[in-house]
Amino acid sequence: MEFIKIRFTNDFDRMGSKFEKTIAEMFHTMNPMISFAKSSWKPPIDIFETPDSILITAEIAGVEKEDLELEINSRAIRISGRRIPMPSADNGRYRLAEIQYGVFERIMHLPVMIDPEKVTASYKKGLLQINLTKLTHETSYKIPISDE
Repeated sequence: MEFIKIRFTNDFDRMGSKFEKTIAEMFHTMNPMISFAKSSWKPPIDIFETPDSILITAEIAGVEKEDLELEINSRAIRISGRRIPMPSADNGRYRLAEIQYGVFERIMHLPVMIDPEKVTASYKKGLLQINLTKLTHETSYKIPISDE
């Protein structure tokens, strides 16, 4: 059995500022060749929640498992990787090119805290499935107060 790399972290500051992303998105809509952000495309994602878990499914067909990276902490998850373009014939030209290639990144802030030690991930038929177990409600403790 092969595994997808999962890295646990508390640092999601690499996302960049909202201002930089807004500027990049504005220029990208005017000219798709201009990109300031690290990611060049974003795979579609479904997030399904049950009382005990969160299931995330990312559609990333054509991406090799070795080119995927998954980072997680108790409040956020980052999926990144790259899709390499298929080689094209030298004597032809595209009539339609809708498939996006290059690096991608999706960062999702989770609505509840999850247990990073109980995360499972699988990749089959172009779908990355990540199963996150929710943390049980925080337990409060009474702390005795001394006379000193």
